[in-house]
Amino acid sequence: MMLLALVAVLFLGGLAALISERWSPAAPRWIALAALALEFVLVLLQYLLATDQSSAWIADLKRPWIARFGIGFHLAMDGLSLVLVMLTVVLGFMAVSCSWTEIKQRPGFFYFNLLMCLAGTVGVFLALDLFLFFFSWEVMIIPMYFLISIWGHEDRTAAAIKFVIFTQVSGLLMLLGIVMLALIYHGDTGVYSFDYFDLLGVRLDADTAFWLMLGFFVAFTVKLPSVPFHTWLPDAHTQAPTGGSVILAGVMLKTGAYGLLRFVIPLFPEAAHQFAPVAMALGAVSVLYAAMMAFAQSDLKRLIAYTSVSHMGFVLLGVFAWNLLALQGAVMTMLAHGISAAALFMIAGALQEHLHTREMGNMGGFWTAMPRLSAVALFFAIASLGLPGLGNFLGEFLVLLGAFKVSMALTALAALVMILSPIYALFIIQKAFHGPLRQPYPMSDFGRRDMAAMGLLVIASVWLGLHPHLVLSETEPSLQTLQSSAAMESTDEQ
Repeated sequence: MMLLALVAVLFLGGLAALISERWSPAAPRWIALAALALEFVLVLLQYLLATDQSSAWIADLKRPWIARFGIGFHLAMDGLSLVLVMLTVVLGFMAVSCSWTEIKQRPGFFYFNLLMCLAGTVGVFLALDLFLFFFSWEVMIIPMYFLISIWGHEDRTAAAIKFVIFTQVSGLLMLLGIVMLALIYHGDTGVYSFDYFDLLGVRLDADTAFWLMLGFFVAFTVKLPSVPFHTWLPDAHTQAPTGGSVILAGVMLKTGAYGLLRFVIPLFPEAAHQFAPVAMALGAVSVLYAAMMAFAQSDLKRLIAYTSVSHMGFVLLGVFAWNLLALQGAVMTMLAHGISAAALFMIAGALQEHLHTREMGNMGGFWTAMPRLSAVALFFAIASLGLPGLGNFLGEFLVLLGAFKVSMALTALAALVMILSPIYALFIIQKAFHGPLRQPYPMSDFGRRDMAAMGLLVIASVWLGLHPHLVLSETEPSLQTLQSSAAMESTDEQ
């Protein structure tokens, strides 16, 4: 029942935050903080109380839901979903922290949507019934639309609508794929089922498997996002409030990567294997194209958004390389990017809150005016470019090492980003933090709350880079299980 509590705590916390605004405008943020603290305790307890060390699965909960159509309430947690749920909780704290003074309008509704978005994300990471997975996918999207459209910046409505169109149209393709899988299973067995483990055994002809795989692939690569499905992301990030950007970059993009790992290749191993060269090529192109686009931006948040596309290209490359090194690199990149991207968006949000501008042409000289913020910005800029000793470097290195075994050409192409990423990272530091001070009025530096949040992210980034063993050992059984299931299905079909 603890898996159910992981979703319920966030949902009920959101409702409590919404109601509490009637009594105090400060109450919603404290309730959101308490809900996340309880969520953190539950995740930790779930990990510590895991008894079956011989299985990749830490916990499993299965209850009937809509039995007539074989839809069940099936939640399960393995090492992969554990680390992603923990990332969700940590970045939830960061989103509340950076929204503490920024959100003044309708705080109850804001924190309700924030926690609902997190509840949907946790549901995505835990759901093993494909109908429940799609339901959680939708729960995750709608609150983000409200976060962007109500608390966003000048072009927030257009950005929110674009976000919904991209995610909903691609999600419809995934829904069609889910329904088709269930119908094919019914044709083979005479019963309906949307359960992940039942659908892993569905026998598909090559053409059907390819088109169903493509529907799932498009849905997940839109959310990842990858070129050419990435155009919604810079607009959404630029216009979203800081808390929304933290959740979007740090957590929601990872649901696309998780979907590729959990569903696309295990459900359609032969089709995914045939499509792998195309997917890896898209990953390599995303890495380079987004890095070049980042360098061309003058809007700080838009620049950071393009760096996210570039980093997620490494994840796509690693997933379809489909060997243990590349998969572990993809997971490590997901975690490290979530931390560094969240920190960079928090810095950009703090600058916008103080300066009322995102244009780097209006910035400069912050190193003397805001030394604490500047030092943190330098740390995460060099983390983003892949400095050895930090999590981003380790993740990308493992991806390149694993992908090299599959395609030397695409690996060499993606590795060219090692030249481009220092350029855009140092461009941020040069334009915003050095040179003459362009703002005539006093600016406030990071305070205790901000430095506590940033300190936690700094420690996490360094820990992932220097002591990754816990994450790698925790996720290895899950990744090996995914590999073996895909290999088994491939053998059966041959």
